Amino acid sequence: MNEYRNYHGGYFKTLISPEQSDGALALIEMALPQGVEPPLHTHANEDETFYLLEGRMHFQIGDEEFEAGPGDAVFAVRMVPHLFRILTSEARFITMISPGRLWNYFMEFSTPAMGEPVIIPPQGPPPPEYIARLIERMTISYGITFGH
Repeated sequence: MNEYRNYHGGYFKTLISPEQSDGALALIEMALPQGVEPPLHTHANEDETFYLLEGRMHFQIGDEEFEAGPGDAVFAVRMVPHLFRILTSEARFITMISPGRLWNYFMEFSTPAMGEPVIIPPQGPPPPEYIARLIERMTISYGITFGH
């Protein structure tokens, strides 16, 4: 399960899959470029924990806003709107999703990386059809809502 997958200009690898934890969690190491972060959103089903390895990120969780850097851990509880912004050109972090079902979204919206994974900053927004499909899948299949 440790193969890299391309995801939104960056990449990730699964450290622990939901199958390995009987669905309790998924643990993913992720590297993303600045500019591909999700908008404010709320998970109905999962808690998320972020552990920063490289780079700096701004988090908003509910009414709280703060910055985090290497060695910092951030917890985003389900049913509380949150977002993150990458403040450096890229960031590398580990995210734990509990329970782990949302891991399936990452697998669905990624592709296997061939060779050494690379970060490619966005050259503009994704096509509207892709965004519509992503939002539909996240909302219907994974219980994620966008905005407040």
